[in-house]
Amino acid sequence: MTRLLLYGYCVGVASSRGIERKTFEDVAFRYLAADQHPDHDTIANFRKQHLTKLGELFVRALQLCQKAGLVKLGQVAIDGTKIQANASKHKTMSYGRMGEAEQKLQGEMEALLRHAEEVDEAEDGQYGKGQRGDELPAELARRESRLKKIREAKEALEAEAKQKAEEQKAEAEAKIAARQEKEKQTGQKSRGRAPQVPHSAEAQPESSSQRNFTEPESRIMPEGAHQGSFVQAYNAQAAVDSTAQIIVAAEVTQQTNDKQQLVPMLQQVIENVNGKPQTASADTYWSEANVTEEILQGIDLYVATDRQQHGESKDVPVDGGSKGSSVLQQMQDKLKTEAGKAVYKMRKQIVEPVFGYIKEGRGFRRFSFRGLGNVRSEWRLICATHNLLKLFRSGWKIQPWSA
Repeated sequence: MTRLLLYGYCVGVASSRGIERKTFEDVAFRYLAADQHPDHDTIANFRKQHLTKLGELFVRALQLCQKAGLVKLGQVAIDGTKIQANASKHKTMSYGRMGEAEQKLQGEMEALLRHAEEVDEAEDGQYGKGQRGDELPAELARRESRLKKIREAKEALEAEAKQKAEEQKAEAEAKIAARQEKEKQTGQKSRGRAPQVPHSAEAQPESSSQRNFTEPESRIMPEGAHQGSFVQAYNAQAAVDSTAQIIVAAEVTQQTNDKQQLVPMLQQVIENVNGKPQTASADTYWSEANVTEEILQGIDLYVATDRQQHGESKDVPVDGGSKGSSVLQQMQDKLKTEAGKAVYKMRKQIVEPVFGYIKEGRGFRRFSFRGLGNVRSEWRLICATHNLLKLFRSGWKIQPWSA
């Protein structure tokens, strides 16, 4: 079953029904299935039951690629791509719209209940007490179910808003403490406005905050391929080694942008391959906190900074220091050098073809599972099969063990 699933994902046949059909029609599938034909329910249940373990094969496949010499850690490029969730974006509702829908449904339910009571009274007078006819109307049942889902979604968004406010509060308090400590050491008052501490108890979701009823953990995200269009999706991340385009780290996030992923992705690279890359490049991952993280010391980073705002001076960095003194300015200057341009230009050639092959060549554009944990495991399985295909095409073979 594991062989069937791995080979199926390799050749772009991910559905259980498709795999079952291939065991009759395709010689390779028939061979891997030992000329047996497990039904699609058996295949689906096996994958669902062992999805986490199948995802863990990513590291095992990566280790084989290392052993074959396909991973050199000269340059690693990081990027993200939006992959559709197993849900329609039309099943998503904003927090503001939820309040309107809740009131509307509540009114409709009350009207239906009043109507039901009137019908019951009329039928009691006609047929007598105790006769059938007082069942819950189908319209009321549907509205009651939808109202419950809307209220659950509202509560989830409110809980997320409070949690976010708690995180922002902790961050602001830490900045204030650092500011006060600096003032104490220098004897000078810090420039700029002190961070504002939000009140987490009063936090409310923005009216535009959205939640999908089918796949609540997915998010509405901009689709990079079509400007101005949006999909219900997850943000799939990959770090790719330049030698043979082997994926050395894989992750899935709910964030629509990539800014917070640089450190976790490079940390995963270090853990997966037991070493640091010499050079790492990334597109929209810039923040000063990211590039100055201690764990990334020793890695030559090339990270595109945010686009310069109209009217902003090219000679004065955002922190008010002299030219060349800020981390931001240093990175901007680094990317303008011939060496920096050459390294950053390679980023597209390293990581973007990997996403293109996974989506176009193998046809994987939509997750089969729901929930962040399941989606993460399926993405790692996809990345594992990408690496296995690279290993196969390299011609490398496992050497038989000898005493």
